[in-house]
Amino acid sequence: MKKILISKNLFVLILADAVLLAISYFLAYVVRFEAHIGPRELLVIKQTIVPMLLCKLAVFYFFNLYRGMWRYTGIVDLLNVIKAVLVSSLIIITVVLMLSRFQGFSRSIFVIDAVFSLILIAGIRLVIRLLLSTTTFSLNNNGIINEHKKMIIIGAGDAGEKVVREIYDNPRMKYRVVGFVDDDKNKLGKQIHGIKVLGRIDELKEVVKKEGIDEILIAAPSAVGKDMRRIVEICDATKIPYKTLPGMGELIDGKVSIKAIRDVSYKDLLGRPPVRLENNKISEFLKNKCVLITGAGGSIGSELCRQICTYRPSLLVLFDAGESNLYSIQMELKHVVTYIKYRAVLGRIQDKALVDEVFRKYKPDVVFHAAAYKHVPLVERNPWEAVYSNIVGTNTLVKAAIAHKVDRFVLVSTDKAVRPTNVMGASKRITEKIVQSYSSGSTKFMAVRFGNVIGSSGSVIPLYRHQIEKGGPVTVTHPEITRFFMTIEESAQLILQAFTMGEGGEIFILEMGTPVKIVDMARDLIRLSGKEPDIDIEIKFIGLRPGEKLYEELITEGEGIVKTEHEKILVLRDESLSGDTEYYNKLNRLDEQIKELTHLADMHDAKGIKSKLKEIVPEYTISDDEAVV
Repeated sequence: MKKILISKNLFVLILADAVLLAISYFLAYVVRFEAHIGPRELLVIKQTIVPMLLCKLAVFYFFNLYRGMWRYTGIVDLLNVIKAVLVSSLIIITVVLMLSRFQGFSRSIFVIDAVFSLILIAGIRLVIRLLLSTTTFSLNNNGIINEHKKMIIIGAGDAGEKVVREIYDNPRMKYRVVGFVDDDKNKLGKQIHGIKVLGRIDELKEVVKKEGIDEILIAAPSAVGKDMRRIVEICDATKIPYKTLPGMGELIDGKVSIKAIRDVSYKDLLGRPPVRLENNKISEFLKNKCVLITGAGGSIGSELCRQICTYRPSLLVLFDAGESNLYSIQMELKHVVTYIKYRAVLGRIQDKALVDEVFRKYKPDVVFHAAAYKHVPLVERNPWEAVYSNIVGTNTLVKAAIAHKVDRFVLVSTDKAVRPTNVMGASKRITEKIVQSYSSGSTKFMAVRFGNVIGSSGSVIPLYRHQIEKGGPVTVTHPEITRFFMTIEESAQLILQAFTMGEGGEIFILEMGTPVKIVDMARDLIRLSGKEPDIDIEIKFIGLRPGEKLYEELITEGEGIVKTEHEKILVLRDESLSGDTEYYNKLNRLDEQIKELTHLADMHDAKGIKSKLKEIVPEYTISDDEAVV
């Protein structure tokens, strides 16, 4: 049935073009002879029209004029029409020249015919597209006509243009774009696809009222936090719904689609500028390589999976102890990312036998180690798990990487490793020491240290949203507490960028910008929900949690930090270990200390674990919080 329908449509398209080409040929004679066509000219038309039509239709078919859908006619299709008309006309002129030297033919006929053919063939396609794409209503499930919502777009740039084009191409979309607003003075009064730039962003409220706008779309993917905050405040003042397109960091493939429209989130207000990636350099290290990612189902690990897929590795090995998270990322890779070159390993990284077997079987070239326990209060009260997962697990992976000749090993670290005041931070500082201690061999070990990630597991934002939905209060530990923040997408991108720079033993530090007051974040989230802080939703201060700092740091005083060629990445190198007796003594001592920590963990000796952590990390400040057992 489908084949019959396709054949019928193809026949209709060819017949329509044949009729238009015949009309074009006849009009060429009408114009050339000023509507006085004699019997001789009619005879010539009768003798030549069929061969000319067959020639033109064959050329049109060769140029794929019957494979596209007319409702989506665009520049490429119009260029193909121009090529087909010119080529077919040249073929006809050449044949006529060879057969008759233009005896009995007027040369100008062929030029006029080409012009009319181009106008009619391109015109019919353009008319059909306009008829199918400019409708301003659609039918609901009951067959009743629904008027489309009137939309205004903030940002008359590439993103806004693509959204308009997509709405035009899909007559079932529920939007009709009425206009743009933009702060670029040169764009005021100009049009995009016939839609006018109606004013500046500051004039949005007046434009919305005048045009009867139903919804606002913020199409400014590159807007930084300050600009985004201003735009959101202006949108709030209109009292109508508004949505946004994701930032460029989220648009990994660079494609802007109306399907990506979502509500404004806190990370839009944070407004981290897009990361500059050296994609060719990253591709050199990842393309056709086997990449192992621990903690693959976690926030950072899963984003690394998504982004690494774009560099076409030969295989992704997903290693995670959480069944649900591992299942989720492998299903996403299979059905959403449509990348099936992966293996999912369910297990714990401290399982030496399993880790060795995975490395032996898959022979990874690159390891991204993102697996860790990271929830500060939980780890503080269960410190033995930090020893097992964070320290022993990292040590096991590092030794397996050396034994199986892994090329590069990247540890995902945290700003809580700097002058740690909790078990989690101290354990992560020890993992940094482990990768630095083994940096003199053929495997290039490095760590990447950064602050809090918006939207990650355990992030405060989901908690605040839940509290706001329940009507409050929103709980903040301290009025002065601050944290560094970046988005999941940005953190993964910078990890990939940093790992290409490593020569062994570095700790790369991601530029986190200005620290954010948590109470300000809470107020922003309340406003984004359409409520007013301290009026509709109470903010309640509950005191610092066990092991929690007021301020986080990314470097310790005295660490030798150096800039890199990337503006968002700094590096510090550990010069304390060198290839001599002292090096091996320190390496052996660290190994012994890890064994002692493991023994204390086996006994669930929380105080003993913290004392040993203090011995290994002298800058660690022990919290007096009690363990659960």
